[in-house]
Amino acid sequence: MKPVRRMDRYIATHEAIELLERCEYGTLSTVGSDGQPYGIPLSYTINGNCIYFHCALFGHKLENIEHNPKVSFSVVGNTKVLPDKFATEYESAIAFGITSEIHGQERNDALMWLVEKYSHDFLEEGRKYIDQKDNATRVFKIEISHISGKARR
Repeated sequence: MKPVRRMDRYIATHEAIELLERCEYGTLSTVGSDGQPYGIPLSYTINGNCIYFHCALFGHKLENIEHNPKVSFSVVGNTKVLPDKFATEYESAIAFGITSEIHGQERNDALMWLVEKYSHDFLEEGRKYIDQKDNATRVFKIEISHISGKARR
């Protein structure tokens, strides 16, 4: 991994992980068989050293992941434009890792972690929803190999 260019903006690994845990949405970046990069915003959850997301049964990002499971995943936290300074206050993190489809109990757990994150007050309804959509959903994890973050606060 390349070092952060602006070390004065570097945040500690634990801060980057906290930011990843706190944000609502992130951008998954993949590369297709034609070398074309592809970034897609998605909802996610994090547990341990893994980022989890769900998706449809087929599509562009899945084709890219099949071609190359190496991905990056970025989040942007709080921002504030500073017009008089021609700058922006920000906080961001980017994780790198390998993506793989998950099954069994880990899959069920990941779907419930998503429900807990986005629909905390509707856990029972979320369980039923998961059961209803089970055959129309794939679940993946990104095993984080490296994470870094930057901020201007």
